[in-house]
Amino acid sequence: MTAHKDWEQECFELGKSYWQVFDNLWQQGNSYWQGDGGEQWAEAVKQANQAWLGNPSGLFSLYNQWLEKQQQLWQQTSQRLLGGQFHTVAEPRTGDQRFNHPQWQSHPLFDFIKQAYLINSEYLDALFAQLPELDPKMRRQLQFNTRQYISALAPTNFPWSNPDVIEQTLASGGKNLSEGLKRLADDLENSPLGLNLPMTDLNAFKLGENIAATPGQVVFQNRLMQLIQYQPSTDTVAKRPLLLVPPWINKFYVLDLKPQNSLIKYLVDQGHSLFVISWVNPDASLAEVSFEDYMQEGPLAALEAIALATGEQQVNILGYCIGGTLLACTQALLASRRSKRIASTTYLTTLLDFADPGEIGVFINEQSVTALERQMQQVGFFDGRMMALGFNMLRENDLFWSFFISNYLKGELPPAFDLLYWNSDSTNLPAAMHSFYLRQMYLENKLVKDELKLAGRYLRLGKIATPSYFLATEKDHIAKWQACFQGARAHGGDKTFVLAGSGHIAGVINPPSAQKYGYSTCADLALEPLEWQHRAERHNGSWWEHWQAWLKPLRGAEVPARQPGDGQLPVLEAAPGSYVRKRL
Repeated sequence: MTAHKDWEQECFELGKSYWQVFDNLWQQGNSYWQGDGGEQWAEAVKQANQAWLGNPSGLFSLYNQWLEKQQQLWQQTSQRLLGGQFHTVAEPRTGDQRFNHPQWQSHPLFDFIKQAYLINSEYLDALFAQLPELDPKMRRQLQFNTRQYISALAPTNFPWSNPDVIEQTLASGGKNLSEGLKRLADDLENSPLGLNLPMTDLNAFKLGENIAATPGQVVFQNRLMQLIQYQPSTDTVAKRPLLLVPPWINKFYVLDLKPQNSLIKYLVDQGHSLFVISWVNPDASLAEVSFEDYMQEGPLAALEAIALATGEQQVNILGYCIGGTLLACTQALLASRRSKRIASTTYLTTLLDFADPGEIGVFINEQSVTALERQMQQVGFFDGRMMALGFNMLRENDLFWSFFISNYLKGELPPAFDLLYWNSDSTNLPAAMHSFYLRQMYLENKLVKDELKLAGRYLRLGKIATPSYFLATEKDHIAKWQACFQGARAHGGDKTFVLAGSGHIAGVINPPSAQKYGYSTCADLALEPLEWQHRAERHNGSWWEHWQAWLKPLRGAEVPARQPGDGQLPVLEAAPGSYVRKRL
């Protein structure tokens, strides 16, 4: 009797925890992304209703299709239970891994639950995908919010309707649910914003030892960044230093994970005098830091520091994601001053034209930005954990619910994975900078229009004369490759555009030893993006080697290897430095 009561109590607590998870996600989604409460969602649904009222025949047709499939499902399930021939009415989409357990196909009940869910999901998605005469941005937001609702209610997310979880529960006597429940309660208690769901073993990695471990020294720092100079691994190095400007939305060491995947180690081994910016993880004291401050105290300050460390006035620079956007602004400013401090620029998955921001655009509109600004005014920054949750919700089944199931329903500890460790190591964004970036770039798209003003000058990308290398990736959901292509066309100077396989991270962190993905090249940037892709030549291997061949004539002569601290800048501390170690 006591064991039975204990089990009832655990089930009750599990139900409470489930409710808290869904309530937290809903409240945080409204608060951070959708403006004040559900007002924007209510307005979107109102417009959708009005659109369908103007096309009742279309709505009736969708309803009839849904009803017909449900009737077919009942008929086929009945025939199956009676031992007759039957066929499947609804199949998961290609790539949907949620229903891989054999019983989703072999067991009539689970097969029925799965198919009913898929039919209902298809109907709800079609209600917004096929809406007539609706603003495309509004349509995307409606589809995104509906998809989150559909994904959250998948039968795989509940212990009583997931055959894999039921199997483990029977085998372990409920230990998986008991352990998962305790872990869920602890994670909710330690999650001030939504649910900080662990995706990897956070104790398996230590910065400077088994991750971000390429040898180097911090040789300069200010309030916004530390500048790392890496220890050479070759007897000679390129005369012209190479500076990497990573995004400050995440930490720089995505470029320096395990040695075989480290772009930083690769570049050191290629004989570059390598410098990397490590951005600070800001708090409320940096609330008023602006986008211009990031330029002045980031790449411009780094140029001066590198000159003191090496004696070189010209530098090759690479910018990744928003680091590339900042690099383009810096280069345009220097071009307006007729400065030649930057010898070449490399842009990795960088938006310069924000007209088509891709899937991230569902989070960015006047209402949500205004609401976010009000919240940032209260705390002084945008909490990086909410940024991470938002990006994860762009791939919610892979990056949220799959971990929810394994952590809390199966009671499994997440495995050690360096990329997911980095992904969980979020950074805050200063209020003033983030507001400027969202408004000036995403909402108003001023950079590509020559309307963006920094340091007292309007920036004109077309005036940049130095050679540039642009890399985009085919499956990027943060910086669509077509948008990167349009930005490259607006940039001045001699340009090379390369389209790599995979996405925003995997397509960039693609060492030659992996022999994965490949890349495409075509010199004619006057073509429209899809025509360019059609005519482009496909290459096997990594874009890293293609980029190094492009960069070779811009390296300058070979000089004896430079050691950190040899120049006018003293060593401050060992890489990866102290700024990168600050976690939320």
